[in-house]
Amino acid sequence: MKRTIALLLTIVIAFSLSAQEKKEKKEKKEKNVKTGWRFGGALPAISYDSNLGFQYGALFELFNYGNPSVYPEFYDHTYTEVSRFTKGSGLYRFMYESNHLIPGIELITDLSYIPDLANQFYGFNGYESIFNKNWIDKQVSDYRSAMFYSHQRDQFRFRTDFIGKASGENLKWTAGFAFQNFRVRSVNIDKLNKGKEDNLLPSLTEQPGLFELYRDSLGLIPTNEQEGGWVNTLKAGLVWDSRDNRSNPMKGLWTELGIEVAPKFIGNDWGFSRFYITHRQYFTLVEKDLSLVYRIGYQTTLSGHVPFFYQSQALTYRLTGYTNEGLGGSSSMRGVLKNRVVGDGFILGNVELRWKPVYFKFLGRESYLGLDLFYDIGMVTRKIKLPDNLESRFNEYMTGYSFDEFFNPGGEKLHHCAGISIMPVWGENFVIAVDIGKSFNAQDGNIGFSIGLNYLF
Repeated sequence: MKRTIALLLTIVIAFSLSAQEKKEKKEKKEKNVKTGWRFGGALPAISYDSNLGFQYGALFELFNYGNPSVYPEFYDHTYTEVSRFTKGSGLYRFMYESNHLIPGIELITDLSYIPDLANQFYGFNGYESIFNKNWIDKQVSDYRSAMFYSHQRDQFRFRTDFIGKASGENLKWTAGFAFQNFRVRSVNIDKLNKGKEDNLLPSLTEQPGLFELYRDSLGLIPTNEQEGGWVNTLKAGLVWDSRDNRSNPMKGLWTELGIEVAPKFIGNDWGFSRFYITHRQYFTLVEKDLSLVYRIGYQTTLSGHVPFFYQSQALTYRLTGYTNEGLGGSSSMRGVLKNRVVGDGFILGNVELRWKPVYFKFLGRESYLGLDLFYDIGMVTRKIKLPDNLESRFNEYMTGYSFDEFFNPGGEKLHHCAGISIMPVWGENFVIAVDIGKSFNAQDGNIGFSIGLNYLF
């Protein structure tokens, strides 16, 4: 629950201020001309996790609106976040985008380091891998470990994307590259137990997690993937973008398709190619205040072998958050466990009803409070291949467990969740997203809660 305290306070303040606004001020559109570099917003990052420790840090944004002003559009935008949990997890990110640095080309570059002591791992192919909630619940008798479905993963990323006009105002070409290093290993139980007097996590010798069982007992993670490695990619595609604004479009289309290639000649430990297509559409139901939007996407491996730790990366020509992982979690299916649905190909769908019930002025800027109802679905369409003799191998090496506690061959089907998002928006471009989602199947978890920035799409 990153940024929980500070962001919820922001929401309370926004409600309080809005109650003081007169009705005519809500209906009146005031034009504030902003020029030059302006402060976009800032928040402290404060939270607590019993296993990861206290989180501390901050994030802030800057916008360059030009002179003469192009507000609410911008010429330059920077986003910086530094946050850390006391036991080692964290996020260190700097993002810069410019619409004028290279004439006629939009540039987005991202430099991030994301150490994660407890990255989620639920197996492969969605419902074909069983999720046992009781194994991570300390309150029940068959509890095994709160870290049973976790492993440590540190990610370094340097990514740059370019967008230019291909034809007219709406059709654009995209290209980009990314250098990414993943370091994968078992959860550091000793580090997580440090300073705790009770509720200690069991050692991995006493209770190995799913990652250790896949790696050591079942051999489902190839030797050359067990510790991670470099994944360097080139990407190219096309975009049709007729949105009326970026932060929260009320009308238009936004469609992208492309191919990502990881050739071995640029330092890759693996070679593969993948294809993706994502279509988004926006409909105005009530002028300014109510819209219906949807997104549908498809992604699949075309050739080669994608390492298991990279399968969760969803393709897009530009990042709207610090990560774009799925399926499951805040960037895809908001009521489903993060990375619950991992396969060699997938489909994703989101539908949202977006409402702006309250307009107000905050620190001199026109702002509003948005409320969204959402419905998310997804499914593996191309499975990660598992050994034909998986059950016999399991019975040979996995004493103390039964096969149907881990695997359900042929069980994959649509994953569903629905929920509500609370969206305080300050000055058009600084969007806080509080998402609360409920999965429709206990195999996907129960309630998903996340706080971040920006509309999902």
